[in-house]
Amino acid sequence: MHDTQLKELVGRTVLVTGGAGLIGSRIADCVRQAGGRPISLCLLDAYPRHTYRDLFGVAPAGPDVIVGNIQNPGLVKKVVAESDYVIHAAALADVAACTRKPMAAIHTNITGTQVVLDAVAACERIRRLVFVSSASVYGNGTPEDWARPCEEYRTVRKLLESVYGRVPPQFHEHTPLRPMSVYANTKAWGETQTALTLGAVGTSYTVVRYFSVYGEPQVIKENSHSWVVAWFATRAALGLPLHLNGGGHQIRDLVHVEDVAAATVRALVAPRAHNETINIGTGAPTSIRSVAELVAVQYSGTRFEETPMPPADPLGGYAATHRLEAVLGWRPAITVAEGVARYADWLRKTPEAIPAWLRAESEAATA
Repeated sequence: MHDTQLKELVGRTVLVTGGAGLIGSRIADCVRQAGGRPISLCLLDAYPRHTYRDLFGVAPAGPDVIVGNIQNPGLVKKVVAESDYVIHAAALADVAACTRKPMAAIHTNITGTQVVLDAVAACERIRRLVFVSSASVYGNGTPEDWARPCEEYRTVRKLLESVYGRVPPQFHEHTPLRPMSVYANTKAWGETQTALTLGAVGTSYTVVRYFSVYGEPQVIKENSHSWVVAWFATRAALGLPLHLNGGGHQIRDLVHVEDVAAATVRALVAPRAHNETINIGTGAPTSIRSVAELVAVQYSGTRFEETPMPPADPLGGYAATHRLEAVLGWRPAITVAEGVARYADWLRKTPEAIPAWLRAESEAATA
């Protein structure tokens, strides 16, 4: 999509739920750069407050940041009424946290989503809602995905098998959904409910399925196995071994947060994105072990340690990007090698991004 289409956002107000988080804050920056006014609605409870301010560049007391809960119908109705577009990115997005606390996932990802959808459906001013979903809805794909690789990589099947030990599936937007976790299940529900609620009143919507998002200023969370680049780089920076769950043979399509934000904002205004579902990925499969090897290039002496697979961790696959390119007229620009190098460089310049609890683990390990 030509950036001239982003001119549609000039002078427009865009509500970004979860707009103070890693991805939401990058989305808000993109809206601002396009000439729009982002309003961020967020609880600010996923990280310490200083993380939002010092790393994500969010001013919690700023005029365009509203600290509040998407489960509050009155508040959501009020901010939706002031907006022209909505990007619904707020969620309990940590797979492990959702598994530990499924009711918390239901409250935020299902109840909260319904509150947002109801407010949007009742507001004639809204031009489009973008619902942020996840590639986790695909799970491990179907047996057919494994048996019949797509034409675009059929010619390199032997190479893929030699690198990964198998041919990883490519997920198309029409691939049947097979969520394997509480988090993925809430996202699959949100997709269907978005279509049902907004389709009934004729409000335009787009569903975007993020693949594995990474990139500065991402910071790790305790007791989580998400955000593999941040985890590996942070542990390597402290001299800790990199944990290869299940040997690190899982496949991910790693897409930089800057590219994710750019694609999401384009989905707001692209005419062909009306009522579409779009994969947001690079179309390149990368094994977890390969990520570890890229991180090891940045930190000499890095050690690997094989660990058990966590519950509900899919073997994964990678994105079909035909629809992304056709609908948005755009494609991601940052390669995994470049993105990992950028993250390691950022971490060296921003040592405060390493949490105290992991520093303590490192000190204990070397004591």
